[in-house]
Amino acid sequence: MAFFVYVKLMVSYYVCFTFLLRHITPEKFYVEACDDGADDVLTIDRVSTEVTLAVKKDVPPSAVTRPIFGILGTIHLVAGNYLIVITKKIKVGEFFSHVIWKATDFDVLSYKKTMLHLTDIQLQDNKTFLAMLNHVLNVDGFYFSTTYDLTHTLQRLSNTSPEFQEMSLLERADQRFVWNVITMHSCSINGKYFDWILISRRSCFRAGVRYYVRGIDSEGHAANFVETEQIVHYNGSKASFVQTRGSIPVFWSQRPNLKYKPLPQISKVANHMDGFQRHFDSQVIIYGKQVIINLINQKGSEKPLEQTFATMVSSLGSGMMRYIAFDFHKECKNMRWDRLSILLDQVAEMQDELSYFLVDSAGQVVANQEGVFRSNCMDCLDRTNVIQSLLARRSLQAQLQRLGVLHVGQKLEEQDEFEKIYKNAWADNANACAKQYAGTGALKTDFTRTGKRTHLGLIMDGWNSMIRYYKNNFSDGFRQMSFILFPSNACTTDFALPIIMVVAFSMCIICLLMAGDTWTETLAYVLFWGVASIGTFFIILYNGKDFVDAPRLVQKEKID
Repeated sequence: MAFFVYVKLMVSYYVCFTFLLRHITPEKFYVEACDDGADDVLTIDRVSTEVTLAVKKDVPPSAVTRPIFGILGTIHLVAGNYLIVITKKIKVGEFFSHVIWKATDFDVLSYKKTMLHLTDIQLQDNKTFLAMLNHVLNVDGFYFSTTYDLTHTLQRLSNTSPEFQEMSLLERADQRFVWNVITMHSCSINGKYFDWILISRRSCFRAGVRYYVRGIDSEGHAANFVETEQIVHYNGSKASFVQTRGSIPVFWSQRPNLKYKPLPQISKVANHMDGFQRHFDSQVIIYGKQVIINLINQKGSEKPLEQTFATMVSSLGSGMMRYIAFDFHKECKNMRWDRLSILLDQVAEMQDELSYFLVDSAGQVVANQEGVFRSNCMDCLDRTNVIQSLLARRSLQAQLQRLGVLHVGQKLEEQDEFEKIYKNAWADNANACAKQYAGTGALKTDFTRTGKRTHLGLIMDGWNSMIRYYKNNFSDGFRQMSFILFPSNACTTDFALPIIMVVAFSMCIICLLMAGDTWTETLAYVLFWGVASIGTFFIILYNGKDFVDAPRLVQKEKID
């Protein structure tokens, strides 16, 4: 089968309304804006798919009506087009007087009145695609505002043209970002109140799950790319500090094969420099200077990736890039996490040069951020989040002193009430990013929450690692297909060997429990079935990639 599946954002007009009514007739969908003074109605023909504007009086009285809170887009599946609408939302807070909402439930509405045009196989395929779509919609991270552009940093919004300001929120949105994570807190230090906001924006380019999406694609998009912005709002002044994370930007893979940690494979045929340069060309244009912090191991299976990354930076020879390799696990072994100060001291001068964005209460830009730290580990999750939280705290220290919130000589670490808010917010940010990519909460969050590594934290990391192992090998295929939703190439998995192994192991146990007439007979049976089960286990392990839950939808390559 080969069914084209696509998602398309479709309506900019209704982004500005806070409440909508959805009316359905057999022929059309009507979306009515309910704000004061609004009379326009968006009309979608269910047969021709034509989108037009009408007025409220054009909605038939017989239409089935339900309140909604936005249109996410349309998608074309096996059965035809579907309209995706937001049916539930919760208020998570507000900043700069703009309300921020979280979409918590959706409806997926078929343009078709019946499914009689589908065969039984097509019905099953369509059901599977709908399950994939609902999985994506259930991914935590659909935050939105009807009055504020959440996709851009404060600095990008300050450097815009009048034409940009006249665009609707949808038209001017940064198309890289769909999922986001937002934390907002009203805080007080020295009796001075300020808003502290943390926003992580996860790219929809090269989206997917941990072991199935690594490195970059031909256009230079990195897997698990996330832009994280920390914002302070005090007495009308606004400050922000931006960091990025993303997979090591060369062509490499690490497909699951039942082993706890599959070997990373660097492509021997791809043009690494082409993709690498495309990636950093775009990063420099968007963010400015790049200070790369590579946190992976410098020995063992991760060593070739570190060497390749360093070689690529050196070969590119760009004055806009600085490369720092810091072996996180080696430096912090035996729970010596205090040694992270070595890295912070090493980059302190660079961080001062990059600065941060600051605009005063009169709207005048006082300082611009000249570049970003681009941090990575293997997953760009656990080690990366720890380092990003430490760099962000150092920037926040400087911002709050400049704004007059902190006194000269005061340290953020000494502000117990704020430190608790800060650490928990960064740990929650880590968990949200990790759940989208790895399927569990982040590791090492005990340090992020408390400032020190604990034995309980190690136990929780072990538990999460086991869950990740199971999901990576036995359920991530479906999760990956959910993020791809492109032409499907179906295949089946051979379960004969796993069945043989289970049967052989069971027979071995039975022989031990039900002894034969002589001990030699019992030993012979146990040895036979034991060798059969062990031999089958190693055959499965050797061919592990054939037994994992691999995606059956394949990303369609773009032809230049």
